[in-house]
Amino acid sequence: MIARFAAAALLSLSAGAAARADDMPVIKVEMRDGVILPALIEVPANTRFKLEIANTGQSPVEFESLELKREKALAAGSTSGIVFRTLDPGSYDVFDDFHPEAKAKLVAK
Repeated sequence: MIARFAAAALLSLSAGAAARADDMPVIKVEMRDGVILPALIEVPANTRFKLEIANTGQSPVEFESLELKREKALAAGSTSGIVFRTLDPGSYDVFDDFHPEAKAKLVAK
């Protein structure tokens, strides 16, 4: 009886965690051989969100922001994500460390 109750409580907790993860906004960014799309990445301020980064190019890329203190390297053809707890409203520079000409702005509003 206690084991059944514990199992039910555990299932309830894991279902709640999954629901919260699904509620998080996901903003998609494409990086491709020296290009970041979109060049203006709009994200919600003061809200937990996930940035999903897809490298659709033929060479590795590295999403980086010195202001945000975040970086993520991706092999060609791969996708990965960065979860941000919250960001203050504002504009943040991002770039591809492997292709210095590739720049974008992340705007939290």
